[in-house]
Amino acid sequence: MAYSKELLDPPPEIIQRETPVRAALRRHESVSSKPCNRELSEPELFVFIAVSAILFVAAGNALGNWHSLVSNYGDNSAYVEVAKAIQSWDFKNLPVQHFMGYPYLIAATSFILHVPISFALCLVAWTASLATVFLVARLLGTWTAAYFALSNFAWLQRSFLGGSEPLALALGLGAFWFFRRGSIVRAGLLASLAVTVRPLMVFALAGIGCVLLYRKQFRAFAATFATGLGIGVLYMLPLAYYLGDPLLTVHTYTTRDYGAANIRGPHGHLFGWPFHGIVAGTMAYPSPWTNLLLSFSWILLVLLGIGAMFSRNFRRYFKAYPAEGIFCSLYLVPLFCYDYLVWARGSFMRFSIPVLPFLFYALLEWLPKNRRILWLLSIVSPILAACSAIGVRNLQSLH
Repeated sequence: MAYSKELLDPPPEIIQRETPVRAALRRHESVSSKPCNRELSEPELFVFIAVSAILFVAAGNALGNWHSLVSNYGDNSAYVEVAKAIQSWDFKNLPVQHFMGYPYLIAATSFILHVPISFALCLVAWTASLATVFLVARLLGTWTAAYFALSNFAWLQRSFLGGSEPLALALGLGAFWFFRRGSIVRAGLLASLAVTVRPLMVFALAGIGCVLLYRKQFRAFAATFATGLGIGVLYMLPLAYYLGDPLLTVHTYTTRDYGAANIRGPHGHLFGWPFHGIVAGTMAYPSPWTNLLLSFSWILLVLLGIGAMFSRNFRRYFKAYPAEGIFCSLYLVPLFCYDYLVWARGSFMRFSIPVLPFLFYALLEWLPKNRRILWLLSIVSPILAACSAIGVRNLQSLH
């Protein structure tokens, strides 16, 4: 799709007067004058978030031991182990599996605030989750932020129990927020840091770089490239010196299906043909019908969101903010090409988190703007997400 110079770099007075996001929200608000359908304010949004957080924690405490739940959830034990190694700066015999940006911040938070590592893990996730919702609201509107924050079980679990996605997304969206305002160095710094948390956030850096090159802002591109290179070198130095492989955390993704070594059956490769991992993994590893229904519902939602990206309103948004459009488009390719059969379908809800704000914005025209829906989501979703985190056995529990 060819973009004009004016659309790629809109004048500041046009951006301030009416951005594509504001125009779309104004049209949605004019559809109905009912109080329950009027535009959602940011304080109201965070009331819904607070209700969901309280219910999630209450459900988790009612159904089991909260400390044990946090310790055993997802990859938390691995993050805690790496964070402890960072605090003591002793990496001997450390089985590094994941990118280490999240453990670095956990260790720093624990040191600065004098709190236990396990609490620092949750505190970073909670803070990053709130920052992410705030940034989604500012970039894409409060209704988009509400649907994003309240509907996805994986997001709720990683927001309240701990996980790297909230931090990665907060950094990535923060980069786009600064980029919209012309603060290129800050945007490049945050996007580079996001890559140290989740590797596919490199597409945020790629989106910013591509737009700078198109606009012929070569100095800004050079500064962004140098920032990313500097962050990458600083990240790799400890890995090279202590563990003998500067790309160790990259190789853990590409050379083996980590976390599934003890599961019998086919495993696949990191990337393959689109949908192959989803289909072959479903056939190779049967799951309860409830898991299948949940997973394929989210796959369908993402596909519907992709279709909605071709709508007129969304094309205007992508033309005005192409860095975000490039990130979303590039991220969707490996999302559907992920080919580790054990995780491709069962973890799709989690893997799709970074692009969900953009997909919900694309679907916003068809989503109900009704507070009753948000109250339902803020009550039902956290309870079900807590039950899922505690009692629903999936393939992750087999390793």
